[in-house]
Amino acid sequence: MVLITEELVRKRSEHNECVISTLEELTLHQEDIEKIEHLQNWCRDLKILLLQSNLISKIENLNKMKYLEYLNLALNNIELIENLEGCESLQKLDLTLNFVGELQSVERLKANHHLEQLYLSGNPCTDYEGYREFVIATLPQLKTLDGVEIERSDRIKALQAFGSIKATMIADQIAYRKQRAKQKEASAQKIINTPSSSNGEDETNYWSEISDNTPETRVELANRSRRSRDKGRGSEENDKPTKRQIILFKEDGRPNNVNEAKIPFTFEEDDEKNCYVLTLRIYKHLDTALLDVDVQPCYVTVRIKGKVFQIALGEEVVATQSSAQRSQTTGHLVITMPKMKGEIKAKPAQPNYPSHKGENISTKNAISKRQYLEIGGEDNEMDFSKIVESNRSKHPLAEKKLPLREKKPPEDFQDDPTVPPLE
Repeated sequence: MVLITEELVRKRSEHNECVISTLEELTLHQEDIEKIEHLQNWCRDLKILLLQSNLISKIENLNKMKYLEYLNLALNNIELIENLEGCESLQKLDLTLNFVGELQSVERLKANHHLEQLYLSGNPCTDYEGYREFVIATLPQLKTLDGVEIERSDRIKALQAFGSIKATMIADQIAYRKQRAKQKEASAQKIINTPSSSNGEDETNYWSEISDNTPETRVELANRSRRSRDKGRGSEENDKPTKRQIILFKEDGRPNNVNEAKIPFTFEEDDEKNCYVLTLRIYKHLDTALLDVDVQPCYVTVRIKGKVFQIALGEEVVATQSSAQRSQTTGHLVITMPKMKGEIKAKPAQPNYPSHKGENISTKNAISKRQYLEIGGEDNEMDFSKIVESNRSKHPLAEKKLPLREKKPPEDFQDDPTVPPLE
């Protein structure tokens, strides 16, 4: 038996952020629900309630829904219209393909003054003579019956023939009650004769035989369908390959090497620091909170998102002095485990080279740096005050003054007094 639970209602109220107290529309179809309950206390503001394709046999627990405008109970096992007087705002009621045989129960909808649309198609009462006229005359507020609009002339004719129609309707109703009693008796007898355990052949025969359209048959169909679905789910679970069991230790207690996560790794022994270094190439974007490192004297275990990585150690290590670090660039996990025995070896001394070689190298470098300016080695000291002296030393004749000597004229020189003297 499927019940209406708070979890189910919240699951169907995702459009309202899973808040059920202010819910205005709720859909609970095809859930094999057999009883209406809790909704009038949890969802009092409901305006639309869809309960089609279930196994509901009675309309109940809806009186507190003062704002309910549309109620869909199609494809259920309802045999009587009742308990809807408190739904003051009800405008549309859908009871298609139910088992309503008591047509007189329609009179209980007179209190629903806002009811405009009523659907009773597929019910036994629709086969009664004068069914439509009886409903139209009984419910003056209706505007549509079974999807057909009610005209004013239809209402006048129904009211005129109401007396004779009611008598024939009651006779048909009594005949249906007798037929329904026989159906219940046959269904109970069939349940007694049906074996509790059924095999595949019985199931095939059941689905191939013709059965009556009764509420009991509909319930039996739903139960068998549910059992077949559960059986199919169970077979699917059995067909799933079993998960390989991880054995971390041998029978004598020695640890096994396990890499369930298939993570690349490197395991090295550092002789200088006297320790083991384990590097796991963890995914870069994996959260560090999903990593769990457990260092023991003889082995180390790392759980990566629930999957185990374990490696045995050749020598015992000091677990309290071990460290685990993760790279922020690559995401790799580096676990350093110092050994319990052994000494930390010093680093080998590097050879000291002679100092003169270093000087030669430095001078050569200095010369090479200056080669594009000058050719050959020059004195690195530059004194700008000696520039003039150096120039004088290079050109000593430039500063000597020659004495002035008067040049003698030639013998054939004749002085012309008209020419002015040269100055």
